[in-house]
Amino acid sequence: MPTPTSLYLVPTPIGNLEDITYRAVKVLQGVDVILAEDTRNTGILLKHLNISKPMQSHHVFNEHQTLAGLVKRMQDGDVMALVSDAGTPAISDPGFLLVRACLQHQLRVECLPGPTAFVPALVNSGLPNDRFVFEGFLPPKKGRQTRLAGLAEEARTMIFYESPHRLLKSLAQLAESFGADRPASVSRELTKLFEETVNGTLEELIAHFAAKVVKGEIVIVVGGRKQGVGGVDN
Repeated sequence: MPTPTSLYLVPTPIGNLEDITYRAVKVLQGVDVILAEDTRNTGILLKHLNISKPMQSHHVFNEHQTLAGLVKRMQDGDVMALVSDAGTPAISDPGFLLVRACLQHQLRVECLPGPTAFVPALVNSGLPNDRFVFEGFLPPKKGRQTRLAGLAEEARTMIFYESPHRLLKSLAQLAESFGADRPASVSRELTKLFEETVNGTLEELIAHFAAKVVKGEIVIVVGGRKQGVGGVDN
């Protein structure tokens, strides 16, 4: 008989609430407690789904301090679900530390399939998606230029998350590091009413977004460095 699951990672919609899966609803209905990045945001979703369950905050500022207590509760029989504000937990959100702690204590973890912003952004970009590298958020200050320099020779399509107020600065730094003519794509507000994906060169994207006020979560997709015959750069 398989070991019962102690922790479920449950992806939640990145915008459109209809993207929740039947299985995710069933799991949220059945667990003892829901660990939420922000209980206010999760409370809105649970109300929409007509689910009433105890919630506990689990975010980047308290995850180290709460690990031991959560593991002890699961060892005592509690079944938990971890959700982030949007998308799949542990993808640029809290979750990794808790999963690692569960596995170290032989507690079964199960991650449900579901929404994550970078997949539709990658597909919508039209850039090669057979091989890609997910970079998440670039360092805000220290180490940012070092990270970009390390990616200058990357041949795979690259995916970055960014906030609206840093979009133009990031596009400019990407153009400086990779060349203004590098193909790229910016997706924002995915699955929401004002969803937008803009494809072009980094230079064209800078011009487009410099002329408007940008809101919403941002995914930047950048083509990798092309190699010609014999490894000569094109």
